[in-house]
Amino acid sequence: MVERSAHLDAVFHALADPTRRAMLGRLAERELTIGELATPFHMSFAGASKHVRVLESAGLVKRTIRGRSHLCRLEAARLAEADAWLKRYERFWTAKLDRLEALLREEDRAKARSKSKSKSKSVTE
Repeated sequence: MVERSAHLDAVFHALADPTRRAMLGRLAERELTIGELATPFHMSFAGASKHVRVLESAGLVKRTIRGRSHLCRLEAARLAEADAWLKRYERFWTAKLDRLEALLREEDRAKARSKSKSKSKSVTE
């Protein structure tokens, strides 16, 4: 359980940064070098490499070195673990929102009944 918690902590830490999220989005399309990952952000190789290290530590990216090129690819298994954790809370909020919707619908029906009663009173008077 502690190990799983540490994995989730690392994943959410990695996902907390918009640059790393964007990098993951690009890696979902294809393998990229660190230089290719750095280009849209106008950052140095060293800066991009630091982001990649965080993603690697979280188990979200696998880096392969081929000659002088560092190729990165998405490892989606950790994202699936985070998604499973979030799904518990999605069910919680869905149930709460379903209950709120039911209460609001009942309130609307009560208002509609109240209006129809007051209309029928004014017609009979």
